[in-house]
Amino acid sequence: MDLDKFKVHGEPLIYGAMISIALATIGILVGLTYFKKWGYLWREWLTTVDHKKIGVMYILAALLMLFRGGVDAMMMRLQTAAPEMKFLDAQHYNEVFTTHGLIMILFMAMPFIIGLMNVIVPLQIGARDVAFPRLNAVSFWLFFFGAMLLNISFVIGGSPDAGWSAYFPLASLEFSPTVGNNYYSLALQISGIGTLITGVNFIVTILKMRAPGMKLMKMPMFTWSVLITNVIIVFAFPVLTVALALMMFDRLFGSQFFTMANGGMDMLWANLFWVWGHPEVYIVILPAFGIYSEIIATFSKKNLYGYTSMVFSMLIISLLSFLVWAHHFYTMGQGAMVNSFFSITTMAIAVPTGVKIFNWLFTLRKGRITFTTPMLYTLAFIPIFTIGGVTGVMLAMASADYQYHNTMFLVAHFHYVLIPGAVFAVIAGFHYWFPKVFGFRLNERLGKHSFWWIVISFNVTFFPLFFLGLMGMTRRMYTYSEESGFGPLNMLSFVGAVGLAIGFVLLVYNIYWSTRYMPRDTTSDPWDGRTLEWATHSPMPVYNFAVVPKVRTRDAFWSAKQENMPLFEDKITKIHMPSNTGKPFILGVIFFFLGFFLVFSMWIPAIVAGVGVLIMLAAMSFDRDHGYYISVDEVMATEKKLMRGETV
Repeated sequence: MDLDKFKVHGEPLIYGAMISIALATIGILVGLTYFKKWGYLWREWLTTVDHKKIGVMYILAALLMLFRGGVDAMMMRLQTAAPEMKFLDAQHYNEVFTTHGLIMILFMAMPFIIGLMNVIVPLQIGARDVAFPRLNAVSFWLFFFGAMLLNISFVIGGSPDAGWSAYFPLASLEFSPTVGNNYYSLALQISGIGTLITGVNFIVTILKMRAPGMKLMKMPMFTWSVLITNVIIVFAFPVLTVALALMMFDRLFGSQFFTMANGGMDMLWANLFWVWGHPEVYIVILPAFGIYSEIIATFSKKNLYGYTSMVFSMLIISLLSFLVWAHHFYTMGQGAMVNSFFSITTMAIAVPTGVKIFNWLFTLRKGRITFTTPMLYTLAFIPIFTIGGVTGVMLAMASADYQYHNTMFLVAHFHYVLIPGAVFAVIAGFHYWFPKVFGFRLNERLGKHSFWWIVISFNVTFFPLFFLGLMGMTRRMYTYSEESGFGPLNMLSFVGAVGLAIGFVLLVYNIYWSTRYMPRDTTSDPWDGRTLEWATHSPMPVYNFAVVPKVRTRDAFWSAKQENMPLFEDKITKIHMPSNTGKPFILGVIFFFLGFFLVFSMWIPAIVAGVGVLIMLAAMSFDRDHGYYISVDEVMATEKKLMRGETV
């Protein structure tokens, strides 16, 4: 066996990362052993099927990936901060911007959204869990081990280096002979299967497990956004899975799907990727719209203005999202007629998005607004996202796009869409629902300090890129001459990136400080909320609701408080819950090794791991564990403890 293919040579940063990973791993193992937490870790987390704990694990993984992707961003901004910088060489820079894009979109934004989805949606619809709890655990562990497979690439074998969109022929063996793009195809396949399972699970959960009386048009807006998002997932992710499988065949088995000879077609990859890739933007944006809708209604003390138009605008966005993909490559030769069609559809999708902006503004009008940290992120989102939308309409014009395409103008545009449209949203949602999960609020003063650092620094970082793009600076340019004149604006952008890093560090410090010092919430409703998640205890018992609520109005909990209507009318009965199982975790581990062995074309171990996957799938299929019941006495005892503010 040639051990050299496992090694990454020549970069002190890589060697430093290897040492830090080894030390962190040793520290975790020693800590778990010293504090005797192995049993707790296995029983409470690695084997859990509780949607709330799975959601927390998604969010923890997303926060880790946020800082991993953030380090990549800082390295890129440092490398381009001044002319002729030598911090990164060209190859390392290629790997950094590739993994930055992959991690931030697929392994930070998506799991953060799915984590909030896992925690909140069953509570908002009055359910005790998701429709398929064990499949939910499978989804998480496939996502997690897919993310880990991609993340080990930069210390074992080398990272992907063909950009996050991995265009062919650049991503082919001829031009990318290292194993980096093998990691790309296999890690994304594994995590993508998990996401697809999530899509099916939440569609069934929302359609079949709503509380009595909760018609579709009485669902909270976040739940509506999640339903539409998961429909998009079910239609979009199979396209990505097929494209990645064809990429794997080209790279590992010598097929010719995306070559420029022997009947292959490199543009086939571009089309397949963006047929998935543009709906993917709305997979992270639509739930963010749902989060903002919940926050605006809560902190304006008003019903959401234009509820029906909000729902239909999201439905229209979901349909149009599959009709705009070719605007990503106007310059690649498909002709004026095709470009014109996709230019029109791209501009059209701005209309339902604009409807939502006005819905939010009219909800705020004459509202009794409370300027909490979640509300500040929401208010900042509206003007900043509008800048991203307006520049998107500029890019939608095919003739003008020949000037903007592949410049820093485009980089600025999609950061002005995705950071306020997704990152601000998940941070706002994190602050908003944190007390529901953990029983105490994050410190508002620290939260607002973090907010101002992040929002101001974001604009300092990315607004100069619009001008750099118009000056002719292309994206993925790892160095430039002093004569180009790009230096001052790039240095300003780097200063902004440092400010962003400070803001995110303050966010983490806020979690630490609040965990130690914030008073515990005993009301279960710290924000005077409107929807059903605030009608149960904080933190929630394993069964969510001792009695399933009965819904009569759209904002059921708000109406119950204002009109003194009972939500819980039935008597407590025994509650059926699913049993924990370690099989999803074991399946994820085997998938990880299957992917790793395929990356390095280690066929015999890969076959063994593939057989292991089939065995685990069969074992799960024939599992006859039908769960367990919580008795009435246990439920009543738990309720009494929670009412006294005790933990259970």
